[in-house]
Amino acid sequence: MTRRPLNLLLADDSPSDLLLIEMALDSTGLPYELQTALDGLEVMEALQDRLRASHLPDFLLLDLNMPRMDGFEVLTALHRNPDLATIPVIVLTTSDARADQERAHTLGARAFVTKPLNFDGLTSVLQGLHAHWQGQAALPGQRE
Repeated sequence: MTRRPLNLLLADDSPSDLLLIEMALDSTGLPYELQTALDGLEVMEALQDRLRASHLPDFLLLDLNMPRMDGFEVLTALHRNPDLATIPVIVLTTSDARADQERAHTLGARAFVTKPLNFDGLTSVLQGLHAHWQGQAALPGQRE
């Protein structure tokens, strides 16, 4: 069976991290569609637009440390909205604090990944996420 491209929403306030993640996605050769947001308010606006269009992302890659509305605030808003609470959220952040991991999971994050320190590590993480979500988990658009 041919897999459709993963539809990703990536939230990170660092343009260099956004570029690096996009380059890592490209290097995997895996099919994807990517929308980016520079802060939590942009995430919520994008998700409201996508909800109206009935085209929610397959998952959200979410940084915790962002201006205007941080990742925890985004998780809280998603958790409180039944239409958005089903979006799988992968926290991808520089933090490795246990308290951040526990709080993110409590607020509904499906996974917590500390950003790898190099390009190969990031590529490996993204390939692993793709394998998990395409091979082991049913994505919202793939449920029968």
